[in-house]
Amino acid sequence: DGGPERALEKSPFQLTAGDVYDISSVVGRDLLQLSAGPRVPAALARLQFRIVRVLEMLEALVSESSLAEEQLRVERDSLRREVEALRAARCPGGAQQLSLGPDKMVIDLTDPNRPRFTLQELRDVLQERNQLKAQLLVVQEELQCYKSGIISQRKDQTEELEKEASGSSAGTSKDSEEKTIIKRL
Repeated sequence: DGGPERALEKSPFQLTAGDVYDISSVVGRDLLQLSAGPRVPAALARLQFRIVRVLEMLEALVSESSLAEEQLRVERDSLRREVEALRAARCPGGAQQLSLGPDKMVIDLTDPNRPRFTLQELRDVLQERNQLKAQLLVVQEELQCYKSGIISQRKDQTEELEKEASGSSAGTSKDSEEKTIIKRL
């Protein structure tokens, strides 16, 4: 393999994460030698060469990424022009439809997952559902009371009140029925 120094000889585009660690190790070792001994000029020359090599690698990487970025920009602009041309060819009034505004939405009528209700309709349905849930809870509580025998005793008392009310006046029989229903609930 040639050791960690081999990483400095590679092309910047062939470097791996392990190579970066090898380069760091080599530079660190040379820095330690600089402070440790009489061979300072030789160690300094090696370190200087390696630092220059690392800078050259970084320059090459930056240049390559700049070229790639510019190529991506050109490709993006080309695709935008192509999409605009397709939209214009698809519908003659395409320019008008593209500037609908932020509060407008274009819906594909052939899409099976498209919205089918307005927000107000959804709110109404949710409100009705919540009311039905509340009624269900009341009925479930009433059923529980029937099962436990609490309401059967009250029912006898309510029937007696109904008989008394129906005997007193015929016009209030409807009112008494409503009152008994309310009492049951």
